[in-house]
Amino acid sequence: MSYLPIWISIPLLFACGALSAHLPPDNGTGELEEIVVEGRRQDLIGDARTASEGVIGQEQLQLRAIGRPGDVMEAIPGLIMTQHSGSGKANQMYLRGFNLDHGTDFATFIDGIPVNMRTHGHGQGYTDINFLIPELVQTISYVKGPYHAELGDFSSAGGAAIRTFKVLPHNQLSAAVGENGYLRGLAAASENLGPGVFLGALEAAHYDGPWTDVNEDASKFNGLLRYSGGDDERDWDVLFRYYDVSWNSADQIPQRAVDEGLIPPLGSIDTTAGGDTRRISGSGEINWTSKYSENRINAYVVGYDLQLWSNFTYLLDDPVNGDQFEQLDNRTIYGGEWRADWISGPDSKHLHHHSGVQVRYDDISAVGLFRTRERERLSTTRLDAVDEASIGAWYELEWQATKSFNAVFGLRADYYHFEVNSDEPHNSGKTHDSLVSPKLNLIWTLTPTTELYASAASGFHSNDARGTVISVDPVTGEPLEPVNPLVRSKGAETGLRWNWDQRLNSSLAAWYLKLDSELLYVGDAGVTEASRPSRRYGVEFNNYFAVNEQWTVEADFAWTDSTFTDAADEGKKIPGAIDAVVSAAAIVQLPAGFFGSLRLRYFSSYPLIEDNSVRSDGSTMVNLLAGWQLGRWRMQAEVLNLFDSDDHDVDYFYPSRLPGEPAEGVEDIHYHIFEPRQIRVQVAWEF
Repeated sequence: MSYLPIWISIPLLFACGALSAHLPPDNGTGELEEIVVEGRRQDLIGDARTASEGVIGQEQLQLRAIGRPGDVMEAIPGLIMTQHSGSGKANQMYLRGFNLDHGTDFATFIDGIPVNMRTHGHGQGYTDINFLIPELVQTISYVKGPYHAELGDFSSAGGAAIRTFKVLPHNQLSAAVGENGYLRGLAAASENLGPGVFLGALEAAHYDGPWTDVNEDASKFNGLLRYSGGDDERDWDVLFRYYDVSWNSADQIPQRAVDEGLIPPLGSIDTTAGGDTRRISGSGEINWTSKYSENRINAYVVGYDLQLWSNFTYLLDDPVNGDQFEQLDNRTIYGGEWRADWISGPDSKHLHHHSGVQVRYDDISAVGLFRTRERERLSTTRLDAVDEASIGAWYELEWQATKSFNAVFGLRADYYHFEVNSDEPHNSGKTHDSLVSPKLNLIWTLTPTTELYASAASGFHSNDARGTVISVDPVTGEPLEPVNPLVRSKGAETGLRWNWDQRLNSSLAAWYLKLDSELLYVGDAGVTEASRPSRRYGVEFNNYFAVNEQWTVEADFAWTDSTFTDAADEGKKIPGAIDAVVSAAAIVQLPAGFFGSLRLRYFSSYPLIEDNSVRSDGSTMVNLLAGWQLGRWRMQAEVLNLFDSDDHDVDYFYPSRLPGEPAEGVEDIHYHIFEPRQIRVQVAWEF
């Protein structure tokens, strides 16, 4: 793939901003008022639309032990980030009874650029945030459910907008070392330069991993350049990122291989799996504000390459060469958004209007699947070029009916066009689809510290473009029926939020979500299967309590019931749907400069097959962070997996074949174990 379009486009880009929550409230004069974000301690009463949305700030992220960049997302209550492969691969995600795979049904944006990949070589909605530098994150704004009109594709379970700093709170040089060959260096600084502020960051990291027979040799280089400026009426921002990583993978392993002593729990069956990823992006943004309105224009270009080698069934399909396969993805993404927020109506009854238009075009020059042996290609299963374009328009009206009642009416319309050019002519073709999604949020302010919410909405996810025009199975040659391009979801939620003495923030939400079809991408077959309709409902209870100026306690609970809604002999349970998630933390910041946190994360057992006869075990992990701020120096130690738990990150149940086993293979649990306890030490100089 050529990245020349990025270099040409950077000077021409406007803004890449946006999944901002909603328009800041007026201050009683009809003028827009700025909101200062403080993270989970912030009182969102008067600003939130649901009980399940929130904001996390850098202050909270600094006090978390972070093993991988994706771990910052676990600051979102109820969201689980795991890994079943090497460090360079996107995380496995779980939320609200969804096994989100690598991001399907949870929309993620970083500085306005959508991270979810459509028609991806490994899976629909693939969300790789390993290019994120945690120290540069200013805020994570998150919502759950399909209730916000500015969110479109992949947002049935919710979404998150990560914003990085334009001006760093302090410049820093840091170095970290740890067990298993862990090394990391970071240099980040922002300085006034001409009419704006220049920010630059460089990160390099290496990790060998704890695996018995695989050296991960994960080597990452990450760079960011940003130039931004402006004033209270107009501001602008230009941002460039470069990211490159390669790694070897210790993938999931069959339980029987460990039980029979063929491999240790940290061993592998195929020791040649792995991957490499490169991502380059350029983006820009311009905002202008008047007394009664605010406008934003953003644009972005992303160049992306992925090669991924995996082997999950070993000798089941090919007893001679093995079942290793390569997934390839080369693309350039172009997109942008225009957003406008304004106030109308008499002074006592302001109407707040929010609207936007979003465009995206994925120019996928190659998305392919190949049979391989030790990373050498043996044959092509399928190879496609795809053009996928979409436009989405949305509008919301926020009506303050009384002093204590507020209603937000929303409507979103999306249009998608798909064109696939396949190496198998029968699987080439064009199609298109459109969908309209209504939204409604009702908010009652019961007291100045208590708010009640009720929401109902429709959302959707797109399917892999290849599945929308397919007619022949690329492996068997048998005829196949195309899947629907866009799949609708319908949700409802009610909740309560309260704040006590600016110290306790609590929220309680009960929710329901129905999908017309679950999405199943069969990566080693190169086909997308739209499977059975489903429904989920659950309860979430989240708490953030500042005990005093030094101590803070967090306690978050989520319970979900998930089933297919149609009748089938195999059963109704949804494989991978976690029933319960608990996270808790004790955090301390002492005046003498000492700081620390102890965090627990638990997720319950979950069904691995539809009849619920095979389930995973529950998993519990505890991480410890302890440090000391001495003037400009910051020293900290992280103990990941403090109690050396051997629980599992992920579990699957499917047939595979080891040497000497029958041709049809053996159905078994395949799992990826927690990495053993390890210590990492970091020293940073802030200037």
